Amino acid sequence: MRRLTLLLLAIRDLLVSAGPVLLLAVGLLAAAYVWLDPQPPKTVRLATGPEGSAYAGFGQRYAQALAREGITVQLVPTEGSVANLQLLQDGDVDVAFVRGGSGAAPVVANASAAASGTAAVTDPNESIQSLGALFYEPLWIFVRSPRGASAPRAPGTLAQLKGLRVNVDQSGSGVPALMQRLLKASGLDAGDVRLSELDAPAAAQALQAGRLDAVVLTSAPQSAVVQRLLRMPGVAPLELTQADAYTRRFPFFRTVTLPRGVADLAADLPPHDVTLLAATTSLLTREQTHPALRQLFAQAAQTIHSRAGWLNGAREFPNTRTSELPVSPEGDRAINGTPAFWQRYLPFWASNLVQRMWLVIGGLIVLLLPLSRVVPPLYTFRVRRRVFRWYARLRQIEARAQDPRVARTALLDELDELDRVANQIAVPLAHADELYALRDNIDTVRQRVLVQRSEGA
Repeated sequence: MRRLTLLLLAIRDLLVSAGPVLLLAVGLLAAAYVWLDPQPPKTVRLATGPEGSAYAGFGQRYAQALAREGITVQLVPTEGSVANLQLLQDGDVDVAFVRGGSGAAPVVANASAAASGTAAVTDPNESIQSLGALFYEPLWIFVRSPRGASAPRAPGTLAQLKGLRVNVDQSGSGVPALMQRLLKASGLDAGDVRLSELDAPAAAQALQAGRLDAVVLTSAPQSAVVQRLLRMPGVAPLELTQADAYTRRFPFFRTVTLPRGVADLAADLPPHDVTLLAATTSLLTREQTHPALRQLFAQAAQTIHSRAGWLNGAREFPNTRTSELPVSPEGDRAINGTPAFWQRYLPFWASNLVQRMWLVIGGLIVLLLPLSRVVPPLYTFRVRRRVFRWYARLRQIEARAQDPRVARTALLDELDELDRVANQIAVPLAHADELYALRDNIDTVRQRVLVQRSEGA
């Protein structure tokens, strides 16, 4: 029992001695935790695209990936890339799929000052970052063959669309504005082509029914509408003979090849290689989005987009080479770096806490190491004080012993009481010599009082 008492007293003394340092460390850690906010919110909003689109399909896969880490992804359907970017700029979503070339130009903040050349220019994409380029999104121009023709008509230039009924998707997809730029570059005015803006599924139905001559859309090959149009009888994708020239005029475009038979090997669709214009779709996020969420999306992209596709080889995506906007640190680490070793062994919440707090913890160690040097002296002081506090009482008794008017018997009773108290003092073995010294000094004073009593007798 006495051994347990000694142990508990030693622990108490150690805690009290180290208390100020521990309180400082806990306070600094709590302040750093609040400031860094290492744990992300449990819900994140992802702008996808129309129902049945490649964006919508990829959104479902991201939702499943983040659900395994306890994060709920709210999928926000939109008309397409431009609508996604607008939602991101307005702060209505946290992450979005955005096609290259969808970004808006910088805006003059003060129209009256613009004339004088002193206007401030604001960039709507200033607070937007990329988590990496994900996949190629071709500009599909599906053309229906003329009635009675044995093979689909496939004009080699956009100028040959003159006079045709062409659907250019919904305005939120960005395709109508993009086609206006392409048609203008090809020498066509707005009235030279009969344009409509049906959604992709309705446009495919109208093309099959003969109410349209061509359908233009941008989507990854995984899109259900693209798959349907590639297999639609009498319809073929337009191969632009001037594709390389367009990539020079519109830097966000590049040429990709749709290999022969990739859609259907048995039916040999398409029957020959097709050169297409394609932009790169990126996963964009806001600077205000929690870094841990950006990290989760960037890591999920490695699994979702790293396989070979119709237009790319394995491990070609995700990448940071084709991003139009600055790449966030989380995206760069996930794509070009190696994961920290603790991410392989710790659950997400723990690895994220370590990653966000390790600099703070290291700084605290550097700060507290010098302060920790005061703990051993404080501990020693507390243990010795338990013994030394009784020397004041002993000095009083010794001083009173010099007065002959004080009864010796009363002094001896006080010394006996002090000795009983000293016998109950619990100290670690390392300080037992100080306790025995106190008892020896009590006995010395007792012997002196006894001598005085015998002489007085």
